[in-house]
Amino acid sequence: MPTLEVLNNSLAKEKEIDLPEEVFGSEYRPDVIYEAVKCYLANQRLGTHSTKRRDEVSGSGKKLWKQKHTGRARMGEIRSPLWYHGGIVFGPKPREYSYTIPKKVKKLAIKSILSERIRRGSLLVINDLSLETARTRAFLENYGKLMEDSKTTLFVDENVSKNLILASRNVPGVEIVGVNEINPYNLAKFGKVVITEKAIAKLSEGLQS
Repeated sequence: MPTLEVLNNSLAKEKEIDLPEEVFGSEYRPDVIYEAVKCYLANQRLGTHSTKRRDEVSGSGKKLWKQKHTGRARMGEIRSPLWYHGGIVFGPKPREYSYTIPKKVKKLAIKSILSERIRRGSLLVINDLSLETARTRAFLENYGKLMEDSKTTLFVDENVSKNLILASRNVPGVEIVGVNEINPYNLAKFGKVVITEKAIAKLSEGLQS
């Protein structure tokens, strides 16, 4: 059964918690993680790109000159893709990119990432994430040491405070999310994950159900 230290506000060890083996002791599955991340990114695409075909651009459909005996290459209409302002051949049109994967696959991907984070020592548990003021200096004073050995850090809380969001938004490589916003993409994107004790308990409960 995996065991993690819980840090207090001074970033010193306060206690240890036991985590369920079925969630945080999962096998590392890069294939499942790939499918889950690919699905997430596809679902973020708007698919609003559009180009005009030759039947959609403005211009006459009249043949520009005779087919033969002019000394020039044969040509149909001015809307031909060979001409400037002509139609686009096989250009993109609006489409829907989103698709779904089984919930079990998504949960397995999250379990796999979290388990690997624990094995690598890049998942930290803290008893609380809170700030009295929405100042970047206060955020760095309280949690700057947690980010020293990683370029990117994801902070996860059960209920994210407004002060925490405002204070961290100018810090590069940092993102604050609620536990309900956890997905395989943001877990895989950030080098380190700092999660509160309440949030990891709620996340563990959701992944076991």
